[in-house]
Amino acid sequence: MSNSYAQAVLRTTDLAETLRVVGRLLDLADTTQLEVDFEARVRTPGELERLSGLIPDAEWWSCGADRHGSSDNGDAPSEWLPIFLRSWCMAPESVEELVAAAGDTPAMIRWDFSGWPEAPEVCLGRGGPRGAYVTVCLNARDLDLEGPAPDHTLYVHVKQIEAERAPWLAAQVGLRVIGELEMAPL
Repeated sequence: MSNSYAQAVLRTTDLAETLRVVGRLLDLADTTQLEVDFEARVRTPGELERLSGLIPDAEWWSCGADRHGSSDNGDAPSEWLPIFLRSWCMAPESVEELVAAAGDTPAMIRWDFSGWPEAPEVCLGRGGPRGAYVTVCLNARDLDLEGPAPDHTLYVHVKQIEAERAPWLAAQVGLRVIGELEMAPL
C-alpha cells in the first residue's frame, strides 16, 4: 500500500447528506472490489465498549509517544485509554453499524475500491486502485483524527500526479474542493 493524496470536498454537520455524497462518488467509481476500513481515537470506556463489541478483533495502540500498550502486546485496551483503533477490509454493509457505534468519537471510514473513472476534461484516463478512496472523517476535520470537531469532513483520494482528478470528482457531484491536496496517512 502506498500513500494517496486527499482533498476535502465537503464539511457539514449533516451526516446523512455526507453519506449520500459518498454514494454518488462510489456510483462514479469501479467498485467491483469494494471494502471499508475504519479508524477511531477512542477516549472513554463507553466508546471502547461500543466499538470493540462491533469489531472485536480490531488492532489498537495507545496514543502518546511515551505509551506503549497495543493489541500486538496482548494488552487490555481499557487500561491504555486513549487508544487508536483500526480495522481493515470490512464489508461495505458495516458502515451504518460503524457510524452508530462511533457516536461522537473522532473516527474515519474509508471506502477502498478498484479505481476512478476516466476524466477526459482534465486529460486523465481511468485510475487504478492506488489512490482510489473516499474517506469520511466523523467528528473530525483531519485525516489523523487529531481533534474532535462538531462536524464531518468528506475527502476524495487520488494519486499525486493526478491531482486534477480531485476537483473534477467534486464537480461531478456538484461540489468543489475546500482544502489543499494533502498526503494521507497509510
